[in-house]
Amino acid sequence: MPSSIVIGTQWGDEGKGKVIDILASQAEVVVRSQGGNNAGHTVVNNGVTYKLHVIPSGILYPDTLCLIGAGVVIDPKSFLQELKTLTDKNISTKNLKIDPRTHVVMPWHIVLDGLSEEFRGSSDIGTTKRGIGPSYMDKYERSGIRMYDLIHPEIFKEKAAASGRLKNEIITKVYGGEALNIDEIITEYIEYGKQLAPFVDDVSVLCYEAHKAGKTIMFEGAQATLLDIDFGTYPYVTSSHPVSGGVCVGTGVGPKMIDRIIGVAKAYTTRVGKGPFPTELNDEIGEKIRNVGGEFGTTTGRPRRTGWFDAVILRHSVRVNGLDGIALNKLDTLSGLGDLKVCTAYRKPDGTVIEHFPAALEDLDGCEPIYETVKGFDEDISGCRTFDELPEACKAYIKRVEELCECPVTMIGVGPDRAQIIIRD
Repeated sequence: MPSSIVIGTQWGDEGKGKVIDILASQAEVVVRSQGGNNAGHTVVNNGVTYKLHVIPSGILYPDTLCLIGAGVVIDPKSFLQELKTLTDKNISTKNLKIDPRTHVVMPWHIVLDGLSEEFRGSSDIGTTKRGIGPSYMDKYERSGIRMYDLIHPEIFKEKAAASGRLKNEIITKVYGGEALNIDEIITEYIEYGKQLAPFVDDVSVLCYEAHKAGKTIMFEGAQATLLDIDFGTYPYVTSSHPVSGGVCVGTGVGPKMIDRIIGVAKAYTTRVGKGPFPTELNDEIGEKIRNVGGEFGTTTGRPRRTGWFDAVILRHSVRVNGLDGIALNKLDTLSGLGDLKVCTAYRKPDGTVIEHFPAALEDLDGCEPIYETVKGFDEDISGCRTFDELPEACKAYIKRVEELCECPVTMIGVGPDRAQIIIRD
């Protein structure tokens, strides 16, 4: 049985939750490999909307084993609230497991996230201020607190006291903020550890055993390729690896365990926060795409920037992730916009035309999109369930996307509900 990776190919918010939910219904194991509650998946299942942040989408299926890998960072307070939201809707969490190696987001991480953004002023990165970056900083500085520590009170007390004292020095003496009460935090978080202890297990081992048993495994990514710490639009990126290779690192599985990699994209492009955006539309069409597509952040509620489909970005994602197929979402949002544009390449300020996504932000910032015009469509496609039912203009748009991105479109989203999908493969 295949093991699949589902990742975002643009700047996030591509509708991964829907695709993941569809595939999770066929999977026996669903695994989250990186990121924290700065991510958000919206899933509409049986008419009910679920907003998931850290818990894998497979949680909606009671017999599915849901795993959170070592590459994830967890805010215990937020995580327990997410658990409660699910249990209040009668969703079972008995099959949920967290790797003991996951790092814990502590209150000082959240405070430092906000203070550092304020300190940067107009040069701020635009983080969600949920402490994700500072938590990963501690991880790579080798001073972080892991889930194993949290569920062992004596270990936690010692590490949290040492870390908290240091962070208070930074908060007060570097940023001029107010010191945190470390003793109160330790007492509070020991209680969180007691509640989370039953969920802790070795995710790497569980994945390996599931693979040996021939079970269907789906690895779900958070954020997206252009937010990758190395291959995204640095520094406007996240602090982990949301590319397909990050799945192996973040869950402790070898690449030979992966059979299929699916990249989720919108039929247009969106971005949240700062940074270059070559195809951005600051006009009525961009506003219409935002409103019709519901382009507001799951986690923050922030309005997303919108623009035409960018094939340069998708070619980058196909190469970096080794995509086997593209799930093209929100094609229905383009209905009634008139002729559509697709970016096929960039023109640099010196007139040079490039077809590959540049490595440096400074190069991207000066790029202008080179567009190809594609005939639009006015029909309501939300009821289409096969490729043949789509208008000819839709088919032509999809085929052109496949040609430009050098990758087949295997799934087509024509509405927000999980049933509004066309499966080609």
